[in-house]
This record gives sequence, C-alpha cells and structure tokens, in this order.
Amino acid sequence: MHKTLYWLTKDLRIDDNAALLSAAKSESLLCVYCIEPRWFSQYRYHTASMGAHRWQFIRQCLADLRVALASYGQEILFVVGEPDRCLAELVERHAIDRVVCSFLPGTDEAAALSGLAARCPELIIDTQDTYTLFDRYSSPLPKDRVVSYSKFRTLAERTHTSLPVDSPTSLPPLPPGISFAELRKAEIPDLSGYEARESDFEGGESAAKRHLKTYFGSTHASSYKKTRNELDGWETSSKFSPWLNSGSLSVRRALATLRSYEQFAGANDSTYWLYVELLWREYFQWIAVQIGPKLFSLRGINSCGGFKCFYPERFEKWCQGTTPYPLVNACMKQLKATGYLSNRGRQIAASCLVNELEIDWRYGAAWFEHQLCDYDVASNWGNWQYIAGVGVDPRGGRHFNLQKQTETYDPAGSYVARWSPGPVLQTLDTRDAADWPIG
Repeated sequence: MHKTLYWLTKDLRIDDNAALLSAAKSESLLCVYCIEPRWFSQYRYHTASMGAHRWQFIRQCLADLRVALASYGQEILFVVGEPDRCLAELVERHAIDRVVCSFLPGTDEAAALSGLAARCPELIIDTQDTYTLFDRYSSPLPKDRVVSYSKFRTLAERTHTSLPVDSPTSLPPLPPGISFAELRKAEIPDLSGYEARESDFEGGESAAKRHLKTYFGSTHASSYKKTRNELDGWETSSKFSPWLNSGSLSVRRALATLRSYEQFAGANDSTYWLYVELLWREYFQWIAVQIGPKLFSLRGINSCGGFKCFYPERFEKWCQGTTPYPLVNACMKQLKATGYLSNRGRQIAASCLVNELEIDWRYGAAWFEHQLCDYDVASNWGNWQYIAGVGVDPRGGRHFNLQKQTETYDPAGSYVARWSPGPVLQTLDTRDAADWPIG
C-alpha cells in the first residue's frame, strides 16, 4: 500500500472525484493545498492573478471541504510557496511514495508537476481526470490538429460520457507524526490583504449542491436559451461556473442532473443548449491542452493577427468603467463590484478593448483573470483569443457594434442605470501610447 500525498487543486469536493478515490487506496493519506505568493503579486501584465472575489470564494470552498473531510477523520495541510518545492519537501519528510492530483490544462500546473518529478525521480505521480466531461483518452478533439467548435461538438455528441463516481466510503489516516487536532486548529493562510466582499456566490461543495437542486427544481432550465444572453439577473443563466471552475462541482454531476431534469420535465431546445454550453467549456479545456503556451501568445494559435499598442490611460479607463461607452462601463463596474459578468457582457467588454481601444488582448484577459470569481484558464484565455481573432474562431475575430448591442440587450437603459449611472466621459485620450500628454 502507498503512502500518498493528495495535492488539491481544482477538485475541492468529495463527490465524483476520481483523484480522491485513487488517493483512498493508500496506507496513509496527506491532503495538501498549496497557496502561492505569486497569486497575489503583479507578476504578469501588471495584474495579480488572484483577485478578492475568487480568493474569497476559494477560501469558502476550502472551509467547506475541511468539514467534509473531517467526517472521514481527514484534514488539509496548507503550505505556502511554489508547489514543486513544497510538495517535494513533504514527500521527503513523510516518506511519501505517491502523489495524486487532478489533470489540469494550464501550463503552470504542468510545470509544477515536471518540477516535482525532477526533484523526486522515484516518486509515483498519479494524475486523474476530474475537471472535464471526457478524459485524456476519450477526448473528441483530434490529437493532430485544432478543429472548430462545431466540428468538436459533432464529435462530442457521438462520444460516450462516463457517469459520476460515488464518494469514498472511507479514507486512510494521516501519516504518523501529523496531528489531526493540530491541523483542525490551523486557519487557512491569507496572503492577500483583501477585505471581505458581499457576493451572490457562496463557495463550497455544499453550496454547489444546493444551487444545483434549486436550479433544476425550478423551470429555468426549460427557458435557458431564451434568457441566456440577458446582461443581468440571477435566473437568466445557470450560474454553475464558479463551482465548476473551482472544482467544488463536477461537470459530470452537472450533466447527469441535467439529464435527470430532462427525464422529469422534458427535453427541449433550452435544455439542449445548456448541454451545448457545457461542451463549449469542454472544448476550450482540450484546446488549451493541445496548444499549451500558445494560449497566452499575442498572435495566438497560428501566429496571425496584427500587433497592438498598449495605451495605459485607455486600459485604466476600461478597467474602471470610465470609457466613452456607457454599456461597456456598466459591464466593467458590475465585474469589479461582483466578480461576475454575463457571457454577453464579457464579449461586449472584450470586443471594446480589442477593437475600439486597440489594446493588446492579453491585458484584458489578465484583468478578467484577476476579477472573475469563476475564472478558468482555458475558457478565459481561449475566449479572449476568440474575440481577438487569434484563436479558434473561423471568422477571424468578433467586433460587436456597441450601439446595436445596447439597443438589443439594454433597450430601456436599465442595466446601464443600475451599474453605471451618471455622466459619461466623452474624451477617450488625454495621453498617447507612450503616456505623454496630448495637446
């Protein structure tokens, strides 16, 4: 039997967790969560990766998971630092011979595992597919080329999806020398300095289960296609994304619950479209795995597209919602206040930054990464590439007409009035791209 360390990442749940089931087959088990100081530093595009909304949500997820694990006699050991170094130290200190974790599409996660393998060459590293509908062996995306979403969807609908797996019946004890009581007393380290925020979203598997039950206990899924493009409103879309992207809800469980709803309430275009949206998320995960670092490249998948300038003043106005475009301002202020923005709002704001403001799309993607409570590396950066015309969009990018978007999605002006009331600045630039005053 193995002495196992389970590295928790985006799998903060007990239900349908293949990594936890694998870790349960051990002589002893140490569950570890790594908090990286760089999450809170402005190390990429002048923006910290982890913002207040997402960090609060993740802390709630971790607190809820601790309660669940305690019922198994288990706890989480929190460490601060680079994962490969922290995990390697624990492997040596506690004679660990196996590390279990979830397979994730991000390049940072892949680098951490490579670093751990280099530090501990005899270590068994067991990666499980817990974050996606399909696994690495059944993914419908062709291995040799990038295909459009429509082609992926056709292939995905023909591919078998595994059912959710049960929760473990028991878990092994902690390694010798680690006290359950001492771990229970420890608080989650907080390096952020962020203040608590009011939020419509509560993190954790318990909250995810309640939300899933409430959503499918209503008829909202049967009208999803009619309301999904609305800019505001709790019931206009599923709002699954914060729990899916933190791993406190499995996408397979979400799909299984949708199928049960269809058997009870009937399937229609709206319930099918919920499935389509889950496939969009899936598509971007496997695209990210396939293209690797190109997900973050200015010129994207095929090294195409023109070069962009960076206008500091324009970028700041976009971030703060003080541009000459009222609808964009409302979107950006809602994002900053709540950590959430509808899919339509994200597309409108992204199109404005890329097209009207002519700014390098990666700065916008990094700002969304910082602000969104439901941030997912593949979906966020993949969608930004899509809008910028350097990703998987066969049309070569999207430019939304802001006036038309306003007339279609905020005809009465209620959204702008709620999130960005007051006068609108008419002047975009007082400084040029080199940050020199104009005039």
